[in-house]
Amino acid sequence: MNDTPVRPATLNDLSRLVELEQACFDSDRLSRRSFRHFLSSANCFLVAGSEGEVLGYILVLLHQGTHLARIYSLAVDPRQQGRGLAQTLIEQAEKSCVAVGRITMRLEVRKDNHSAIRLYERMGYHSFGEYHDYYEDHADALRLQKRILHLAQHTTHLKVPYYAQQTDFTCGPAALMMGMVALDPRLSLTTTEELRIWREATTIYMMAGHGGCSPLGLALAAMRRGFMTDVYISSNDTPFLDSVRDEKKKHVMSLVHADFLEQYQYLAADHLHYTSLSQVQLQEALERGALPIVLISTYRFDNQKVPHWVVVTAMDERFIYIHDPFIDEPVFRFALDNQYLPISRKDFDRMSQFGQSRLRTAVILSKKASA
Repeated sequence: MNDTPVRPATLNDLSRLVELEQACFDSDRLSRRSFRHFLSSANCFLVAGSEGEVLGYILVLLHQGTHLARIYSLAVDPRQQGRGLAQTLIEQAEKSCVAVGRITMRLEVRKDNHSAIRLYERMGYHSFGEYHDYYEDHADALRLQKRILHLAQHTTHLKVPYYAQQTDFTCGPAALMMGMVALDPRLSLTTTEELRIWREATTIYMMAGHGGCSPLGLALAAMRRGFMTDVYISSNDTPFLDSVRDEKKKHVMSLVHADFLEQYQYLAADHLHYTSLSQVQLQEALERGALPIVLISTYRFDNQKVPHWVVVTAMDERFIYIHDPFIDEPVFRFALDNQYLPISRKDFDRMSQFGQSRLRTAVILSKKASA
């Protein structure tokens, strides 16, 4: 067993980290500026070596608001290779991530880096994807993951295909489309359909930009496509009204909501519930094969108080899992990073409300009546 000490990286290690990066990589190198950024951010950044020396490092990004961790970079001084430092760094990083509640570790590795792949597989990592032309030199990458926090409990789980929203304002249609295709695989996930649903369900205005989608608007769009819905809204006020200041815009949003409400009451009055959807009801929906489309605030993800629609895809005793249609490209570039994101039940309860009114709303999507 390697007895080299492993400790958190500090700004005092900056110059040595840059030197190590230059010695280990010919391309895709982290810059001095990038190292400085990561040393100052809330991630897991460990180095092997006593104070004043850096024999290797591992940088793990912690996906804010979820329970995922991702090995972003790992390097060992070429003169120190063969001593088991890489495995030691990975093991210590796993322990550090478990300590802060992360349950899954993910990474990318060059497809031609056979020694690294063997190490990861020996440590329990499994391939779940492959990406072409990933690195600067056009080499392909394998995606590997490992469950680092093992939970012995039942998980209610539905198979849901992933679709990333194609604009900044179409999370609602993207989430709804994922749910519809999960229930009816014959449907297609296309940008045209995404924009079509947005036009049907938009509130017209939302903050300073394009209108978001209301729960009633999304439910009506789903019903037009033959699905059954139940809508839960914690208040009978016009949703999202406190997100705009202009009185004329508020008036327009109120008119849009009144129109949606009239249509929905005519089609499915008994399926409109002026109450918050509980986690027990979320569980019951999944167990009967329905999919909850839930509004959350993104504050716990990105510190921005923005309303955002996600799909609840699984639940167990500790976690609620979601498909998040928004891909944060600077950090998590791939769809697989946003599938079955684990969020503690406590955190989910906090994030599934929006605005000063603490609006809680969801659309429960069920199979077509004729299915």
